[in-house]
Amino acid sequence: MVDLSVVLAGLGDAFSLNNLLFVILGVVVGQFVGAVPGIGPVMAMAIAVPFTFALDPLVAIAFLVGVNKGGLVGGAVPAVLMNTPGTPDAAATALDGFPLAKQGKPLKATKMALFSSVTGDTFSDIVLITVSAPLAILALRMGPVEILALMIFAFSVLAGLIGKSLLKGIIAAALGLLFACVGSDPENYTPRLIFGMWDLYDGLPLASVAIGMLAISEILRRLSEARGSVKSAIELRDTGDPLDRKVTWAEYWSCRYVMLRGAVTGTILGALPGIGSTAAAFMSYAFTKAASKEPESFGKGNIQGIAATESANSAVVGANLIPLLTLGIPGSVGAALIISAFMIHGMQPGPLLFETQGRLVYGLFGAMIMANFVNLWVGQIGLRIWVKVVSAPESVIFASALLLCFVGVSMAASGLFGVAVMLTFAVVGYLLSTFGYSLVILIIAFFLGPRFEISIAQSVALMNGDLTRIYQYPVAVALLVLSVVSVFWFLARRSPADDGAA
Repeated sequence: MVDLSVVLAGLGDAFSLNNLLFVILGVVVGQFVGAVPGIGPVMAMAIAVPFTFALDPLVAIAFLVGVNKGGLVGGAVPAVLMNTPGTPDAAATALDGFPLAKQGKPLKATKMALFSSVTGDTFSDIVLITVSAPLAILALRMGPVEILALMIFAFSVLAGLIGKSLLKGIIAAALGLLFACVGSDPENYTPRLIFGMWDLYDGLPLASVAIGMLAISEILRRLSEARGSVKSAIELRDTGDPLDRKVTWAEYWSCRYVMLRGAVTGTILGALPGIGSTAAAFMSYAFTKAASKEPESFGKGNIQGIAATESANSAVVGANLIPLLTLGIPGSVGAALIISAFMIHGMQPGPLLFETQGRLVYGLFGAMIMANFVNLWVGQIGLRIWVKVVSAPESVIFASALLLCFVGVSMAASGLFGVAVMLTFAVVGYLLSTFGYSLVILIIAFFLGPRFEISIAQSVALMNGDLTRIYQYPVAVALLVLSVVSVFWFLARRSPADDGAA
């Protein structure tokens, strides 16, 4: 039974002026670092964690949550305006956001990203507050075999729906898993594929790989096409129609089922440790495209594509805290940083947290809801600023982005070695995208690679090497059947020329 006095005391702490100011500061910082390619909310949180030592526990954690929430909103801005995702999560947003911006509707695209992001985030926060314990139990019952089957299903859907060739999608996923094998074996911790370079013992830095392939390679492509001309990073033409500068209530309401599906997808995946917002965004996009009566309109500026991805990736933020608060298990890198903030202040997240620190927990819940409204308010102002900034000459925009990518990666990924890895993967990404391979699938596979490998090892151990015992895991069987069905379904929908080009 929840003590109402504890709940009210926690909410009173959350809505204090001091806490509000730090939530606003966190959201502003998050939106800024998310909007600038090369810097992300995780990096900002990592830098900020030591500085929260002097703050009250609730203020410190609320500030970090604000940075995390704001970063996901900010990441959509360069994805929409420049086709250069500020965060890996926003890569899916660029699929329809950038074409819509090129049609003269950058404000409509960015506002839809903002509204759907806040909607998905608020949904997951409500789930966290009301049913966190039951969802944590459900996530706990999803063992390695089910997790493995879920990731296989995700790969099959993504490979089929992103890009023109299913074969190229599968090859991109295989390359991502191969790159994830670099470093120490997660089972035995023995080095592999490091070729004498001990900087690779901990694996390829995620920041270097993601920023190199998604940001630097795109900047190189855009600069190679500039041929000395001076023009805006995108042509932000004005159609003259006031409706193209805003999202009407009818447009927002028409996406209600899309946002609900995205929020549910993000909440479920966010509650499962190891499967983050990037996978949620692309799975939501895939589901929305598959359910649409006009799937051919996706990738050409369909506003539902933006709603699907942003509602899903933002819903992960609240859901990540479900296993963190109830089990002490972080669901993402951002959640792991929040755990470190808890531990700095002498608290251990886990089953006893609600009993020993109930006032702090409900104060955190109040701060999260408050951060959503702040995100909406700050975003309305910030989006107008970023639309103006991106109208600067592309030589300025991309040169600044390159500089920030270099600085950000050098801080987050082993200094100059991280920069070298970033440049290497920028060239790899440029070549792969030139030949039609999906960089997004590769990045997702690379991110999920270690978890995928551990799940394989654990699954084999659970079944004693006898794969016929898979029938003992009905959820996993259902997901594997869906994977096979989806592959054949995508092959049937494609023309022979699509995969023949591979």
